[in-house]
Amino acid sequence: MQKNNKVILFQGDSITDGNRDRGTDLNHVLGHSYAYMIAGKLGHTCAEQNPLFINRGVSGDRVSDLYARWNEDAISLKPDVLSILIGVNDAWRIMSEEPSGVTDRFERAYRHLLTENKEVLPQSKLVLCEPFILKTGATVAKWEQWTDLISAYQSIVRELAREFGAVHVPLQDAFDAAAGRREEAYWLWDGVHPTAAGHHLIAERWMEVVSDSGLLQQLGLN
Repeated sequence: MQKNNKVILFQGDSITDGNRDRGTDLNHVLGHSYAYMIAGKLGHTCAEQNPLFINRGVSGDRVSDLYARWNEDAISLKPDVLSILIGVNDAWRIMSEEPSGVTDRFERAYRHLLTENKEVLPQSKLVLCEPFILKTGATVAKWEQWTDLISAYQSIVRELAREFGAVHVPLQDAFDAAAGRREEAYWLWDGVHPTAAGHHLIAERWMEVVSDSGLLQQLGLN
């Protein structure tokens, strides 16, 4: 079998997880999220380069949960591209007033994770996707608080991308624009989790921004 030239790893929570298979079933191992759609597009376009796509998103994860499993689910995989989408569960625990949300560790844990990742995998290219919400379902009752918190997280992700030389993928503006075409639940069925159309929106924006950054060309994936 031809050696995989580049490894593209997707990390995050349920939005990335997409109900992926935990075994080796190639029908389901990437789940049904935006990661699957990106892998389909790039895998087709770059078939000759034989890229390997890995999904290690875990439903319910916060940034601190990512860090707890970072050795086995990121560093050991030695990704050439590491894409992260995280934050909504950090916000959810706070908004739900759960004990696990008493302290907001989003920025602290995210920076700690990226610092260690840079030390151990200095050649890995980072793609940081901002978290997003729309006003429907779970976010309606405390919409102003949700907006304030997620906006703060978006600013943190933008600053971390600058600090660590990562590609920053903005997503809130894309969902806001999409909500002008169809109602919010068409894209994020509960205000947080994407529908098929919402996942496609993420995949399209990811491809657009990452392609424009020149990252894929650097790796020969274009």
